Amino acid sequence: MRTPLSTSRRELLAGLAGASGIGLFAGCSGGSEGAEGDDGGSTAEPGDEGDGGSTASATGATPASELDLREANVVDVAFEADGESYTFDVALHHDDDGEDGYANWWQVERLDGTRLGRRELLHAHSRQPFTRSDTVEIPSDVSCVVVRGHDRTHGYGGRAVLVNLESGAARAVEQGPDRRPVDESDCP
Repeated sequence: MRTPLSTSRRELLAGLAGASGIGLFAGCSGGSEGAEGDDGGSTAEPGDEGDGGSTASATGATPASELDLREANVVDVAFEADGESYTFDVALHHDDDGEDGYANWWQVERLDGTRLGRRELLHAHSRQPFTRSDTVEIPSDVSCVVVRGHDRTHGYGGRAVLVNLESGAARAVEQGPDRRPVDESDCP
């Protein structure tokens, strides 16, 4: 089940690829810190969802041209549940070229900011947006989470996505240059 906020990830990627003339894929470049896969987890492509469990996806509402690419913007979130284990596929868009900073992690949090899981990213990614996956244990009393990106230089900021784990609904939250607090009323 895909639950877009306004445009599908496929539409976003097609628009970006058409505008730049470059095909975008969820992969790593052979950056200075290693080759593809060196950041310790799997890559994901749209439609890679496994059998069973529940799946949801969210795409951000702000066009990529309006994002502050100095920030690690979450542009897509998909998840599959298996009991209390949730496999998240998170797409980040961040200008990793031309500066010392890069998107160095994304994490899943409770609404109060308590971290439930983090996916470390060990090097810059020249292909944008890029998707990485990780499995996070989420207690049964948690029904809504925040997925945030983080930049090595600028910290939190940009776009985060709130995900309702029961309905699969998602909503983008523009944080600006700082981490924006959220509460239950922000959940979709």
